[in-house]
Amino acid sequence: MGRVFDPKLARLYEAWERSPEGILVDRLSSELIVRLLRPGKGERILDIGCGTGNHLLLFYRLGFDVTGLDASPYMLDIARSRLGDKASLRIGRAEDLPFEDNEFDLATLIFTLEFLDDPLAALREAGRVTRNKVFVGVLNSLSAGCMCKKFFALFRDSIFGEAHLFTLWGLKGYAKKAYGNVPIEWGSVRVMPLFLGKHAQMIELSSSVRSSPFGTFLGLVFKLIYTLKTEKIKAAERVPAFTP
Repeated sequence: MGRVFDPKLARLYEAWERSPEGILVDRLSSELIVRLLRPGKGERILDIGCGTGNHLLLFYRLGFDVTGLDASPYMLDIARSRLGDKASLRIGRAEDLPFEDNEFDLATLIFTLEFLDDPLAALREAGRVTRNKVFVGVLNSLSAGCMCKKFFALFRDSIFGEAHLFTLWGLKGYAKKAYGNVPIEWGSVRVMPLFLGKHAQMIELSSSVRSSPFGTFLGLVFKLIYTLKTEKIKAAERVPAFTP
């Protein structure tokens, strides 16, 4: 099941989210999410591991029909206070979603796989309840920023000490096991160091940086493809035609 966020873990996450890097990653990653998902107004979206509802608000403002799921009652209470009736909120596990097959047009797992024991099961469940696209956003183990934060987490409390980070190639491997050879689009953000200031923001917009596998945040969207397999029935096994 992984880590269920209690107040302590939530405070660690919020501390990073409110840091200069966290604020920048949030802004850039939100732009990447919209660019890759190319959302249609009124589509049904499920945010798996919705936390306090940060991305639910983004999706609501884009015109989605919004549902959020999280394993933490504490986080859902915060999300409910922020969103009111703008979203449907459910408690549940990413590895065993309480929804019907193909119930949603889109599903997202953003900063979710890092805290699960079985990421593959969560990806399969996301694909089961989704008819169109699954978006996955994770912290990148190959980024310089995440490497530093994992190191410093050895000496002080940090959300990075609780997180299992991913690589682009590792995520693609999980996706192949979950969905087969489906079309994939991806990008990354927060490649440049903060001390470059405004120059870093300009560089981040370049196509070469957006396609770098070393950004702090990796975003991948998987276009689901459904196939129908039929089997021939032997003549002896066919039901005989009705004759009066």
